[in-house]
Amino acid sequence: QVQLVESGGGLVQPGGSRELSCAASGSIFSILAMGWFRQAPGKQRELVAAITSSGSTNYADSVKGRFTISSDNAKRMVYLQMNSLKPEDTAVYYCYADLVETTGYGGPHWGQGTQVTVSS
Repeated sequence: QVQLVESGGGLVQPGGSRELSCAASGSIFSILAMGWFRQAPGKQRELVAAITSSGSTNYADSVKGRFTISSDNAKRMVYLQMNSLKPEDTAVYYCYADLVETTGYGGPHWGQGTQVTVSS
């Protein structure tokens, strides 16, 4: 039994900043990778950023140079620092975790999502 809980969404002006947080809890043996996906109106869910247990990161081209993903393995948390936000960043952001549960590989898990709206 694993759950991911996101926080930090809200309304922000274009050019502003916002930090999202996600906490993983439950019967977790190890976390292989965590990341953030988003889904905007009229679009498919897309990868925003991901980070592996070794610290390797991957970003969507649309957010490179503006967003930074980080994690705290001890706290089982992942963060997404979003800077220079644009209206096109408006979406529901979902936390993702690929992990091993205490009973074995648990596959992907998703948070409930948090709305980020970039508007004047």
